[in-house]
Amino acid sequence: MIITIIVTLMLMLAYFLILYAGVGFIQNKKFFGSAPKEILDAVPDRKERFKGAHVIGWIILVFAFLLYPLAFGIGAWDGIRNGFGFGGFFIRFITMLYGMELFDIGFFDWVLLSHSNFFPRFYPEVKDVVGPHLFGYNWKVHIRHFLIYIPACAALAGACLLIY
Repeated sequence: MIITIIVTLMLMLAYFLILYAGVGFIQNKKFFGSAPKEILDAVPDRKERFKGAHVIGWIILVFAFLLYPLAFGIGAWDGIRNGFGFGGFFIRFITMLYGMELFDIGFFDWVLLSHSNFFPRFYPEVKDVVGPHLFGYNWKVHIRHFLIYIPACAALAGACLLIY
């Protein structure tokens, strides 16, 4: 159970670091693909905030993307080591992905987008755009993710069984 919590937290950290690198350092509109249209329209194209900001952002981004396979690798390795069956692996992976998705809804959408100064800190132009009215703007995407994660976790669990 403790490993499942740790690897889920790793996914949450990776997800946050991707957002932070894109919004805070790289500041390229390509990283705003999932943002509400109102924010996309208000966000200007930016040059580097300071010398080296893009490099720092890309380093953070690469680190964040490496956390994903590391988290799943640790989850799989521990499951193999402890003799998990299909159900054990499936529950671990679905907990990890659902935890990450709930983090997206609760922290990104509710806290950062709807009730904090996170985005206006980097983009003052969006100060009048963000707010509680944006919560739930991407509910269809979240539902799609919840559904896609089921067969993805089944495939991961099956792959883990083939390994040992």
